[in-house]
Parts: sequence; C-alpha cells; structure tokens
Amino acid sequence: MSHGLEVAGINLVKRAIELDSAKRYTESLICYQEGLQLLMQSVRAPGLSETSKTALRNKMVEYMDRAEWIKVHIEKEKKSGQYHEQISINENAVGFSYESVMSRFLSEKCERVEVDDPYIRSHHQILNFLRFLEMLVAAHCGVRNVKLRTGTDAKDPGQQKDKLQQIASGLQQHQVKLEVEYSSTLHDREIRFSNNWIIKIGRGLDYFKPAEGKLALGAFNYDLRSCLQTTVDIFFRAPG
Repeated sequence: MSHGLEVAGINLVKRAIELDSAKRYTESLICYQEGLQLLMQSVRAPGLSETSKTALRNKMVEYMDRAEWIKVHIEKEKKSGQYHEQISINENAVGFSYESVMSRFLSEKCERVEVDDPYIRSHHQILNFLRFLEMLVAAHCGVRNVKLRTGTDAKDPGQQKDKLQQIASGLQQHQVKLEVEYSSTLHDREIRFSNNWIIKIGRGLDYFKPAEGKLALGAFNYDLRSCLQTTVDIFFRAPG
C-alpha cells in the first residue's frame, strides 16, 4: 500500500515540477499539494524502511518549501493585479477539458460569469457552451447568473435562439439565470468570473476537434478529445 501511495505521490510531484517550470503556477500548486498529501500517507503507512522514510521526508520538505513559495507568489501577484499565467495548447493535444483548464478558479465563490464569444452559433458550438455551463453548475461555486455575448447565426438565427432558450430553461432548474446578448461587432473572446479571474482563450470555447465517431473516446469526455492549437491566458483582476 505504501509503495502505491509513494508512486502516485511522486508522479503528481513530477507533474507539479513540470507545471512549475512552465510558470503554470495555479495548476502546479494543486499538484504539489495533492502529491504531498499522498507522500505523507505513504510515510505513515507500514512497509517503508526508516531510511526510506527519512529520505522521503527530506524531499517532502523541499516540495513543501516550493509549494509555499508558489502560494505566496500567486497571492502577491493577485494583490498587485499583475497575475498572469499562460497555457499553450498544441495541435492534437489532449487533457484540456474546460474542467482541467478552468475548474480550479471556481473553488472560490463565483456568483456571476460573463462569456464574450462571437461564435456560439452552430450546433457544436452551442454544445460546447452547454458543456461549459455544466462545469459551472457541477462546481457548486454559487453561480446564479451567466451572461453570454455572441454573434447571430446568419444561416439560421431561429435555431440558435431556440437552442439557447432551451439551455436557459434547463439552467432555471438549478436557480441559474442565463442572459444572452447578440452583437454584430463582438470580436474578443473572454470569460470573466465574479471572483476576479479572467480567462482569455484564443479560439474561445471552440478549441476542440470533432470526435472521430459517436462511440470514439473523447465523444463525451473532453479530456480525451483532441484540441486545436490555441493559447489560454489567465489573469486576476484585483478588486477595486
């Protein structure tokens, strides 16, 4: 049991170090914390020699110090309004579902979300928006209002409005109000959380390739879905 915990903890710490090197600090901090928790359980479990426990504890101190530095750095940058983190998503990369990219910013209370995306028009784009909303509701972050600004589907505006209205009706069952505003001049893509996190995705929500088939892996789990190349910029807007 201790060996399995140790391996899992070390793998998480390795991932934390990779993210740390890429300056993806919010992700790195979570991996450090989860990895250290597993390593701590490993040290307490029977099976490890005292020599191994001592060596592991010494490494854990290093990881704890680094995790604490990252935590302080994030808070310092947030207070100054200068926090910026960038994720580069390569062509055909996987592991970048909305949950993986954004859910950690919903651990704090977030009552309102604003989405500026000119291309929530066609059926698959509306499905992407629905998947994003499912993430918000499942996060239990207290979201009560969502505002979408998007462009009008020139080919069939009626179906676009009807589908978004169906989504709005479904959200009402979870005490969430959806407001949709149509704009012919909107170009920027940005997601703003009321807890002051801002997410800018080069392609907006539409950065996934189509699944290879209805029964292919990735058809429903977006972490298994291949991506288009894009960049995600994450900012924290200091209150006031």
